[in-house]
Amino acid sequence: MKNKEKIEALYIKKTNRLFDLNKAYFEKDNPIVSDLEFDNLKKEIITLSKKYPFLKKLKNIESLVGYKPSSKFEKIKHSKPMLSLSNAFEKKDMIDFKKKIGNFLNNKSEIQLTSEPKIDGISSTLRYENGKITYGLSRGDGVYGENITENLLTINDIPTKLLKAPQILEVRGEVYIGKKDFEKIKDKFANPRNAAGGSLRQKKSQETSKIPLKFFAYGIGEVRPKTFKNQFELLKKLKNWGFKVNQFCRTVSSIEEIEKNHTEMENLRSALDYDVDGIVYKVNSLDFQERLGSTSNSPRWAIAYKFSSVKASSKIQKIVIQVGRTGAITPVAKIDPVTVGGVVVSNATLHNEDEINRKDIREGDVIILQRAGDVIPQVVSVDKNKREKNSKKYIFPDKCLCGSKTTKEISMTTKKKDTVSRCVKGYDCDFIAKEKLKHIVSKDAFDIEGLGKKVIDNFWELKLVKTPADIFNLDYKKIEKLEGWGNLSVNNLQNAINKSKNIFLDKFIYSIGIRHIGQENAKILGNFFKKSKNFSELFSQKKRYEILENLDDLNGIGDTQIKSIEDFFSNKKNSEIIQSLMQMLNIKEMQKISGKGKFSNKSIMFTGGFERMSRSEAKALAEEKGAKILGSVSKKLDFLVIGNSKPTKRKIEKAKELKINIISEENWYELLNR
Repeated sequence: MKNKEKIEALYIKKTNRLFDLNKAYFEKDNPIVSDLEFDNLKKEIITLSKKYPFLKKLKNIESLVGYKPSSKFEKIKHSKPMLSLSNAFEKKDMIDFKKKIGNFLNNKSEIQLTSEPKIDGISSTLRYENGKITYGLSRGDGVYGENITENLLTINDIPTKLLKAPQILEVRGEVYIGKKDFEKIKDKFANPRNAAGGSLRQKKSQETSKIPLKFFAYGIGEVRPKTFKNQFELLKKLKNWGFKVNQFCRTVSSIEEIEKNHTEMENLRSALDYDVDGIVYKVNSLDFQERLGSTSNSPRWAIAYKFSSVKASSKIQKIVIQVGRTGAITPVAKIDPVTVGGVVVSNATLHNEDEINRKDIREGDVIILQRAGDVIPQVVSVDKNKREKNSKKYIFPDKCLCGSKTTKEISMTTKKKDTVSRCVKGYDCDFIAKEKLKHIVSKDAFDIEGLGKKVIDNFWELKLVKTPADIFNLDYKKIEKLEGWGNLSVNNLQNAINKSKNIFLDKFIYSIGIRHIGQENAKILGNFFKKSKNFSELFSQKKRYEILENLDDLNGIGDTQIKSIEDFFSNKKNSEIIQSLMQMLNIKEMQKISGKGKFSNKSIMFTGGFERMSRSEAKALAEEKGAKILGSVSKKLDFLVIGNSKPTKRKIEKAKELKINIISEENWYELLNR
């Protein structure tokens, strides 16, 4: 059990990190780690979830889709969600991908794929009705996009009228800026992706028009009527309608063809005038695409096969530490500025003490950096041949910047220390307290426009804010007298803060910064507590233990999260600060999710293999019709569906014991078609 807790803690730590990196990439168009580091982290998480099935109930990286739409633009719901792609990193991953789609479709023949270069830009949707453009959207959070029509129409590659197009046509593609064009404006933006994203989110389209943006079309959303049968045919149609389609699109089938194509494109990428970080492979048949469907985050019929990263060399001038909102101590190398993949960088993450020791990284070392379009790269290795003779081993500090002793969590089973050093003083540490404030005002939390990290730093130094409640009790008269502030900016800030006082319970839970409680966990907890009054019972020691016992039944909340919640609310200062904050707010009850379909509000579990469809397809169909899919037999289960091939007897026996409705494979097909 103790080992299970250790694995869960590791998994949550990695997923929380991944969600933070995803936010930097999509929301700010300004990544903070290398593509390779991001992809490797994602790979580690996937490997863990496959090895330990009990992790599936925890935070799922499938919820990683895009970013929250900006309040600057009108929000419009996508007719079909704009999902992210799952990644492949090596030949084995592509073999697995082909095997999965074959198993899902119950198809043993070679399935044809399209190959399309993956442009590192900004995904957008264009909607045409009767040949005329009606609006254009950003990806947003995948469900709702920003209405950026006027900005998109400044791009010459986007036609306003289409000839002989379907009555309803949604075209999806990538907005980007060419390498040569970026060279002319690189002083204004961190990287080409940042230039494209920043330009599209200008309030005034006149500003967007100053940036030489381009557009590649690669797919569709809603289409009526559909006049094509496969992806490659669609790409030809898009070209005929006046869109630019990448010239390197082709069809492949075998793994050998995929690998050959991948090598050719990787060798070619440096000669292209746009950033390409991989190849997207899609099932060519649109009928197959429809059957395969999607998970909550990514289509089952497509995958991005990533390229290797770009490397460069630099020298470490100094190693400094940074303190995060959870108390994590992160070492960062201050390096001689160097251009890596077209971007000048001066910082490199060193991750933790173990990583420094493993690679023997020292101040003054010449290091090899690795990145692929990101701002903060990772250190690949040290060139020890260039190390100075008087070089000294770096001694990781045992104290936080606040002066208190740091600690590493110890596993009760292995007695081994965690890799991350932490300051445990919480709000008593000024560095942690300030980072917690930055988290609270961030977009995914209270989303207070005009109160960013730099403003928090300034207000903190001026002692205007020390606790979250101080944000909602600011001295606006004092702020108005500060340099850079005036009546208008102060009024805007005040309005933004007042607006943020109305917050849904799940957002509030996420905002207060409980360790291991990310956005998805917060939603689960929000739906459990429903009202802030119920949530407030956690402040009572007597009621807290009763609540914590009930949390164990929640799908997605494990021992790690429960322990974090217990530790957080057992801390007297935490409780005082959060209770003080709650008095300032109108915390809204969680919105009831109205299910739709014949299986609405029903829980279903599948066991055994199916003859007419794969079990995966059966689950997907059930979810489309409103069902909740469970992984274990309990009183919460409404139906146990038994496939004809090797069902689990133990599950059937338990279902009988609990008097759960058991459905055969034949009855399942009948139920679907009623």
